[in-house]
Amino acid sequence: MARSDKGPTVGFLGLGSLGAPIARRLARGDTVVAFDPDEARFDVVLPGVERAASPAEVGDRADIVFACLAAEAHHRDALFGAEGLVRGERRSVYVHLGTSGSAFVAELNDTLRGFGIVSIDAPVTGGPPKARTGDLTSIVSCSPAHWLNVRDLIARYSRKTVKIDGAPGRAQTLKLVNNAIALVNLVSACEAMVVGARASLPPQAMLDVINSGSGQNSATLGKVPEHILPGTFDFGASLDVVIKDLELFLAEPAAGNGALVDTCRSALAAYRLAKAEGVEIDDLTAVLRPMERRAGAQLRWPA
Repeated sequence: MARSDKGPTVGFLGLGSLGAPIARRLARGDTVVAFDPDEARFDVVLPGVERAASPAEVGDRADIVFACLAAEAHHRDALFGAEGLVRGERRSVYVHLGTSGSAFVAELNDTLRGFGIVSIDAPVTGGPPKARTGDLTSIVSCSPAHWLNVRDLIARYSRKTVKIDGAPGRAQTLKLVNNAIALVNLVSACEAMVVGARASLPPQAMLDVINSGSGQNSATLGKVPEHILPGTFDFGASLDVVIKDLELFLAEPAAGNGALVDTCRSALAAYRLAKAEGVEIDDLTAVLRPMERRAGAQLRWPA
């Protein structure tokens, strides 16, 4: 693998709410060359990140390429389109950060191998807040030899890394298991706490009991007090993304095409309802808004 004196040149595809802070942290140690079709995303200060004109240019310049893209179609275009990564001259190591499901990542692995590109499955969990602080958890499935190529880079944006044996795709399944739990937790926390609000229970009293008792979860520890009770609804993950994640979880072979996960199907219906009702803010925490309307009560900090 070609390297500069300072280390590998790192490529990055996708500078969204997760990708931009990850790219920023990778640039603290190595040159990072990035592409995003939304030129406005380069207006954000990204010290050490150089702009590429296309994914193919990233493929020309980078030894290791990370991709943090939202949808399967975006990955296909960025990797295999007319100006895709595989058109570049270097045969990079490709690191898949997105949540795309095991079948799609296994397919990418097989296709990229045909272009001489090594694929590493490395989705992250923790959301934009932890991406900004470098406290993400990374889940990695790849061969031990390939892991050595990326271990130190992944550590720059991860507080914890969990390595599981097997080919790319297995990390996707574990990521979707985690996401399903978190997304169901948010729906159940919102439903229950709206009932509390309708009964005029103080939000702080509810949180004090829940978070010191058996109801504690990621929603009541973070999303509710920091992004719902202030009325900002700004966790940073869109409704489209979480709907996609739950649909992918239901489609996993081990989930029996959704037949084994009734609670997750109910949670998916809640997020779809929020999207269909045209909630004013496109954030996963806005799943609360239809519940509030039905209850005739708001879950907010007191004025």
